[in-house]
Amino acid sequence: MSEKDFLKEYHRKRNFDRTSEPFSGAGESRGQPIFVIQKHDASHLHYDFRLEVDGVLKSWAVPKGPSTNPAEKRLAVATEDHPIEYANFEGNIPEGEYGGGTVMVWDAGTYQNLKEEDDQHEKISMKQALDEGHATFRLHGKKLSGGYVLIRTRRGKGQWLLIKMDDDEADARRNPVSAEPRSVLTGRTMEEIKAGKSPEK
Repeated sequence: MSEKDFLKEYHRKRNFDRTSEPFSGAGESRGQPIFVIQKHDASHLHYDFRLEVDGVLKSWAVPKGPSTNPAEKRLAVATEDHPIEYANFEGNIPEGEYGGGTVMVWDAGTYQNLKEEDDQHEKISMKQALDEGHATFRLHGKKLSGGYVLIRTRRGKGQWLLIKMDDDEADARRNPVSAEPRSVLTGRTMEEIKAGKSPEK
């Protein structure tokens, strides 16, 4: 399936004459695959968790945001694929458009597919892991790091759980969602992005 096919739903939902969201891009990997978490104040405040897989950003809406506590299972609802260039999108989607509201790049970095590094079991790609409903990966972000798991639930194909692995980076006392509110891209708060304030230089 081509990038164009993957992004068909993304394009269908948006009027690019009104929104400044990226239309598309080259869809080419630039080395280590990236991840991005975008704080999105639309009809409901949530966090969009995205992983680069086969030239697009596979995406999930996480209502409560990611956790660093392995005991917390965070609901993650699968949404349409996004272009790689969306990882740098920060700003305001016009009211009345799909996803209308303010978007912040809350965290970003690269990740490793742990199932490609497992010497004890068969190595599988991230696409295959997601198709099978169980992906394990290590994030290298500015706010989040360490192992995480995405598990598809039996309630429906689109419902997943995002869970922190119990590793050295796990911390039940830490709450990055509330403690670290600024953009890793521009240093702005959601209020500053909404108001169109320019990043400080």
